[in-house]
Amino acid sequence: MFAPVLPVPAVATASAAVATPHPKIVAVYPNPVADEDAGEFVVVSFPRRTNLSGWRISDGENAVELPNETVSGRIAFSTAPNLTENLTSLRALPIAGLSLANSGETVVLRRNGAGDRRTATVDSVAYADAPEGERWRPNGSEWRPLGATERPIVRTDAATVRAFVLPDDPTVPVETLRSADDRILLAGYSFTSRRVARTLVAAANRGVAVRVLVDDAPVGGISRREAAVLDALAERGISVEVIGGERARYAFHHAKYAVVDDRAMVLTENWKPSGTGGRSNRGWGVVVRGAAAAELAEVFEADAGWRDTRSWEAFRRGRSFAPAAPANGSYPGRFEPRVVSVESVTVLTAPDNAERGIVSLLRSANESILVQQMTVGGPRQPFVRATLAAARRGVEVRVLLSGAWYARENNRKVVRWLNERADAEGLPLKAKLVEPRGYEKIHAKGVVVDERHVVVGSLNWNNHSARENREVAVILHGTEAGAYYAEVFRADWKAGGRRVPVGLCGFVAVGVAGAVWLARREVAFG
Repeated sequence: MFAPVLPVPAVATASAAVATPHPKIVAVYPNPVADEDAGEFVVVSFPRRTNLSGWRISDGENAVELPNETVSGRIAFSTAPNLTENLTSLRALPIAGLSLANSGETVVLRRNGAGDRRTATVDSVAYADAPEGERWRPNGSEWRPLGATERPIVRTDAATVRAFVLPDDPTVPVETLRSADDRILLAGYSFTSRRVARTLVAAANRGVAVRVLVDDAPVGGISRREAAVLDALAERGISVEVIGGERARYAFHHAKYAVVDDRAMVLTENWKPSGTGGRSNRGWGVVVRGAAAAELAEVFEADAGWRDTRSWEAFRRGRSFAPAAPANGSYPGRFEPRVVSVESVTVLTAPDNAERGIVSLLRSANESILVQQMTVGGPRQPFVRATLAAARRGVEVRVLLSGAWYARENNRKVVRWLNERADAEGLPLKAKLVEPRGYEKIHAKGVVVDERHVVVGSLNWNNHSARENREVAVILHGTEAGAYYAEVFRADWKAGGRRVPVGLCGFVAVGVAGAVWLARREVAFG
């Protein structure tokens, strides 16, 4: 059974064998956007109730006293607590004299020793070159924009889900939205589907609370078609918001999901005729109930409730938009939707936790890994490394990549490189470039592990997607779900794939520049 690998909390070791947690500095915010760095703060996590009398924070020059209060949990100590509480959901307590250098320094948490005024160091954190508006997370050794979430991996109980693929049955997304009684929270990268828009308007007209959240700057820009669709929704009283801008928490809001009452629909596809409209793409989707929907509703609220989100009406004033090419394909349905039982559902979000969740899943593989992706990153990408490592321990691996014009050249290099590694090392791994039948191009971001764990969602196999974008994916745990998506994969593999001949592919020589190009292409068309 797949169990996500979670970080082990740091502990202090007492003289006895029992480890006791101690307070830790978990974030530092030294370079606020406000003038004169007003509102800089330090976040300390207190594992249990602690009286702060005798506690200090040192910024390298001054050691400032903490307020004489009893606290627990995460507390922000700030020079402007009212401002800090407006910027975070944390309780903020005042401190005077703290001055965190933007160029970097060491922040130390101290407390008095018993019976005297000497202080002992409890924790310390060092940082360098603080970007404006970002906070330092020592646990991850990274700067993250203020307001970016840190959601845990969430695993729910057993349930039934509705599995489907596109373009075979584009009725499922609309039927799911049409069934709403109370709410629809629709999140996307881009939204040009007039059919989906009409469904949202009809829902709003019967009293359903409808909200839409999309990226404010998809690669290539918002199209005239998308602007017209969003205009129509806003004119009919639907809340339409765009996320991004100068202080954006994420490079792109690339997630593709909808919360409909107590259900969540998670997709690999955009809200476009080529995606949910079934006009072009091979995509995967699933409708789940219960706790997974509750988690994604919280993700939606967190993403829509920050300073980098604006109303569509305010955003579009004075803007012009780009033309868009229509999608007019029509394809026969080969795979009908199927209601299947799952043992549990795991919800992943990027950049919060999806990378370690997917890597942990791939490392757990015992028998097989089936990968169907629009594109795949370079040899050092963690998903690629974990997949190759699985093949080296005897796991049968199949990788099927898109042959679409914008991905063909680099996907061909990836396929050749993987097949070269397989041939050189005698690995049970095969990779193909797809020549599709029954759809135009692969847009899925799907993985099936041991035919009992299935990844469905917006997460592309590159570091940009995993570490900088807002992405959402679910892992369906159960043999019925595994069998359904494995059947789709094998049909696509048999009908539409070809193995690129092994030869000097030049993939490794492409290096960083090639990997960056791949990432940009994936984002641009993802």
